Amino acid sequence: MNHSQELQWIDYLVMIIYFGFVLGIGFVLKRFMRTSSEFLTAGRSIPAWVAGLAFLSANLGAQEVIGMAASGAKYGIATSHFYWLGAIPAMVFVGIFMMPFYYGSKAHSVPDYLLLRFDKKTRSLNAMTFAVMTVMSSGISMYAMALLIQTLHIFDAPFQMLGLPNSWVFHVSIIVSAVIVLGYIVLGGLTSAIYNEVLQFFLIVAGFAPLVFLGLRNVGGWSGLKEKLPSSFVHAWSGMGSPHNNPLGVEWFSLVMGLGFVLSFGYWCTDFLVVQRAMAADSMSAARRTPLIAAVPKMLFPFLVILPGLIALALTQPAHSAGSGESSAPKSAEVANVHESLISPQVNVETGQVVKDKEGNPVLDYNTVIPQMLLHYFPSGMLGLGLTALLASFMSGMAGNVTAFNTVCTYDIYRAYIRKEASDEHYFGVAHFMTVFGVALSVGAAYFAAAFNNIMDILQLVFAFVNAPLFATFLLGMFWKRTTGHGAFFGLLSGITAAAVHQGLTIPEGSVPGIKGGWIAIVNTYSSEMAQNFWTAIFAWTTCFLVTIVISLATKPRPDNELKGLVYSLTEREREESLAWYQRPVLLGVVVLCLTLVLNIIFF
Repeated sequence: MNHSQELQWIDYLVMIIYFGFVLGIGFVLKRFMRTSSEFLTAGRSIPAWVAGLAFLSANLGAQEVIGMAASGAKYGIATSHFYWLGAIPAMVFVGIFMMPFYYGSKAHSVPDYLLLRFDKKTRSLNAMTFAVMTVMSSGISMYAMALLIQTLHIFDAPFQMLGLPNSWVFHVSIIVSAVIVLGYIVLGGLTSAIYNEVLQFFLIVAGFAPLVFLGLRNVGGWSGLKEKLPSSFVHAWSGMGSPHNNPLGVEWFSLVMGLGFVLSFGYWCTDFLVVQRAMAADSMSAARRTPLIAAVPKMLFPFLVILPGLIALALTQPAHSAGSGESSAPKSAEVANVHESLISPQVNVETGQVVKDKEGNPVLDYNTVIPQMLLHYFPSGMLGLGLTALLASFMSGMAGNVTAFNTVCTYDIYRAYIRKEASDEHYFGVAHFMTVFGVALSVGAAYFAAAFNNIMDILQLVFAFVNAPLFATFLLGMFWKRTTGHGAFFGLLSGITAAAVHQGLTIPEGSVPGIKGGWIAIVNTYSSEMAQNFWTAIFAWTTCFLVTIVISLATKPRPDNELKGLVYSLTEREREESLAWYQRPVLLGVVVLCLTLVLNIIFF
């Protein structure tokens, strides 16, 4: 099948029907959006199963669907660690231990909880860094969408008719996608976003399950995949004793500590983007079950989003490489010589030229794996469904980040420091303005993301700066009542600074000093960007943890009566005996962890 095929009318019809549903949900809910609380927090009225699927879908943005396939092609099945090690344990932890604080404290956001537990300056620091992170994540989704449109050549014919260069397609796609998402969020606020995320979840499954089936059949099933790829690409824990013996370029300690503990718990336990969905649930029990419900499909998603990357690599890789014993992906030049490559070389969006490394070989753009797979396998109609699934993931990620951004900016920045006393109608208007402002900033972030050939790498870097030190703050604040506001603030600031210093003094192999590190000096070179990101997170978390303890011991803590409902030892726990067995968070959590352990053993 020609990779530059044009979409047929049936493909556009599938997309139009989807957009009709999306906008229809927004229009139906728009009349219920009468207050800032209804617009920004959904009035805490969402059922557990809806909140659970939204909890998952808010994280299932284009960076996940496209980025995980990219990582699958770049790192192999070890990418599943982002799920089975880097998500499930943390999702169980937040459901069992942390949601009682978030939901029970009546906080409207994660920064608001920090205000209740610590003080204003800690809340402000987190609010500002979180706003930056959501803009970056939103921009990455926007970049992924523009990349998709460019790869599928959707606008090539109209641009040629208008006499415009094809290099403009990327830029126009950024603007068009921004306008679509803006209209989507303004209509129905958080409630609209949550119900659309549920729709998007089912659409993504429907769009990607056939792709995986067709790809596996083409490559000869799992056994055929194992024959065509190096051993380390089909075993999740292979070679973890040394960073040079596995595709991720990390050793087991940085994987378990950096990803499994710091980054994963930092994201799932403190990132308001996902926590906001659980906080919108209609009861404490529902809020605690929300992450646990989300964990069940989450553990199965590697088969939908990582396998396409492995399949593309197996179909692209020269036959002799699989048996060579090498643990790395095929070299750029090898791939460039394969006809109908499913992994395209990276192209500079400004010049349209192929990007080459210092040895003169084309740099692979792993982000194009999913679009190329769709074009390779899907006929008309099915191609429309697959493309719509990608659109759904893009909208899910964008909407999730922007709804979190407008809540934090409205409540925790504008109302806290710019205008403390105003009518709800005024804050309702500010929330809409913040939505527009957030989308505009995301456009700038999209161009920053274009500098990376794997959007998951930049995402982990952003999380290392923001979420990693924040998790240390939360861990101490929730479980050590001696933690003080001064300790939390300076610990958080020190952690962010430590991340910046570490990233500025280190660099991944094959990179030049700049946004990927080494901008201060080069004192250490990591075998991969992933390894650098994990260690950046470890340094950030450790620094914040230690500084917070030292300063807290030197400053005066708050009295116990002010910390009830905010600290674990001073909070009444929900009695699970009164709940049905399938509603008990601890039991559900144990079942989820056991199933995850089984998956790790199967793909060990």
